[in-house]
Order: sequence, then structure tokens, then C-alpha cells
Amino acid sequence: MLNQSIHQFFPFKKLLKLLLSLVILVQLIVITYNHLSGYYTLSGIPHFFIRLSRGTLLSLIGAFLIAYPDLYLIRYLNKRAAWNKKLIQRIIIQFSFTVLLAFIIAILITLFANWISAYTEDLDSVLISNALIYAVVNIILMILLEAWLFFMENAQSKEKAQNLEKELSQIKYEVLKNQINPHFMFNSLNVLSGLIEKDTGKAQQFVDEFATIYRYVLETIEKPIVSLNEELGFVRSYFFLQRMRYGESLILNTNIPAELLSLYLPPLSLQVVLENAIKHNIVNQQQPLTIEIYNDNSWLMVRNNLQKKISQKSSTGLGQKNIMKRYAMMSKEIPKFIVETNHYSVKLPLIDIENEDLNY
Repeated sequence: MLNQSIHQFFPFKKLLKLLLSLVILVQLIVITYNHLSGYYTLSGIPHFFIRLSRGTLLSLIGAFLIAYPDLYLIRYLNKRAAWNKKLIQRIIIQFSFTVLLAFIIAILITLFANWISAYTEDLDSVLISNALIYAVVNIILMILLEAWLFFMENAQSKEKAQNLEKELSQIKYEVLKNQINPHFMFNSLNVLSGLIEKDTGKAQQFVDEFATIYRYVLETIEKPIVSLNEELGFVRSYFFLQRMRYGESLILNTNIPAELLSLYLPPLSLQVVLENAIKHNIVNQQQPLTIEIYNDNSWLMVRNNLQKKISQKSSTGLGQKNIMKRYAMMSKEIPKFIVETNHYSVKLPLIDIENEDLNY
């Protein structure tokens, strides 16, 4: 995973261009300085290009041997010692690693170069000089890599945020559209019409619960998460309307510990699960549908007896996809859908906003 992220932000071609540019620049500075100071005088232009080519090739090898460990260190420290959390500790670790790695690579490259063609200067002096040069270059390289990764991650985060915003807008539209469903409206109004003639008290209660449902939809459509307590309040109103239609054939049992009511989930998640259970199963006096809502540790379980409608068309799975998308935008955990012989269960993760890094 770490290897993939390195190449994602720093493709080989881009890294090669960066290192080659840096190596050539350093070689030009070193060769020019050595010539002007008299430390290593050039005999002419051909000699200059020989020194430049030889130095660039060996330094480029050393640069790659330094760059990849630098990148791995940066990615590792971004997770374990972020700049905004462990500044001093990170500076000490990163500086020490940068200098130590540069010294090791400089010694290896220098000894290798001396093995190919022995230096005319004192080898110890060359080792010290190259080690210092590599240390300075690696510090510069580390700064450049840090800046590049920060720029790339920031650009990726902005792109991700824009995509999530577009997707969230689409999901909000789909959720709102599903809640103001023509069939649900039609059935509810039919039930209300019958109640007005038979029982005005229940008709008034029906109107109140109906208003509660759509008020909740409008209030929460802009919220990424709501408390389980709020969602269960909405479910009671929603189920009241469904019970008016199906009567005693529709049963809801809820058993949730009080300490879980302050946890969170995407709004209307439970409504989607309940609606699917009612839509895809037979509900009548001979075959009542029982829906249970309870917890499995920090997961919310919604379980119903399985009695599929025979004439039912194949499911599009839009409800499940909708819930999965909404959870993926804010949590590491995703819902689970379990089909058993006689039961169907949905496991919804409950989100603890104090202990979980949300994605939204």
C-alpha cells in the first residue's frame, strides 16, 4: 500500500527529471568551485564533460538510493508523527535520517568510484567532502520532496472533496426523491381519507406524524450524520403511518441500550432498510412481517423474517447502494447485508464521532 502511494504521487519519470536536474546542478557547482579554487583543475572542455558525465551518473545512482528511502520516511512520518502533532520529534528524526543516509550513500558511491578509477586526491579528504555534499543535497532533496508531496496531496484532497460534494448532492437528491415517493404519498393520503370518515382523532394523529416525517427529511437532508436517538424518533413516526395501512400484520420490536443512542449514522438509513423490508416481503394477517431493531456491540442490527413476494420484480438494489455510498463518505466501516434461510439482516455501523476520523 505504501509502495503504491509513493508511485501514485511520484511517478518514476517525474522523480528522474527532478533528480537529474538536481544532480547536474550540483555537479556544475562542485566542478566549477573545485576548478576555480585550484582543488581539482580541469585541463580543458573535454575533461569538463568527462567529469560532468561521470559525476552525474554516479550521483544519479546515489540520488535514487537516497530519494526512495526519503519518500518512504516522509510517508511513514506523515502517519506516525505529523507536522502539526509532533513537530520537534519529526524534525529530529528526519534531520538525523537525512544526514546519516547521505553519509552512507556518499561513502559507498565514493568507494565505488575510486574502485573504477582511483582518485588523485587523498581518499579520506574526498570521502569527507562528498559526505558533506551529499548531506547538504539530501537536505535540499528532502525539502523538495516534502513540498512536492504536500502539493500533490493537497491537490488530490481538493479533487476528492469536489467529487464528494458532487456525489453528496446527488445522494441528497436521491434520498429526498425517495422519501417524497408518489406511491408513499398516494397510500398515505388514501389511509388519511379513510380515517377522516371513521376516526377524526386518529386522522389528526396521522397528519401530525406525517408532518413529523417530512419535517425530519427536510431538516436532516443537509446533515451527513444524525444521532441514533433522532433516527429512532423518525422511525417511530414512519412506522406509525405504515401500521395504519397494514395494521397488526406489521410488527416492530426495538431493543437498543441507552448508551448507544448518542452514536451516529447517516440520516434516513433506517427508513431505507425498513422500506425495503416492507416492499420486498409479504405483509398480511396470515403472514405478518416482524422487524427487529437491536444492537450487536456497536453495530445496529435490523432483522426481519423472510417471506418474499412471489410476483415481485427483481430488485435494483438502489437502496443498498445508497446506504453504502453514504457510509463510504464518512466512515471506514460499511453496512453488511446478510441473507439467511428464513431471515434477512442488515448491520449498520454506529459512528462514534469522538473516536473515529470521519471522511467528510
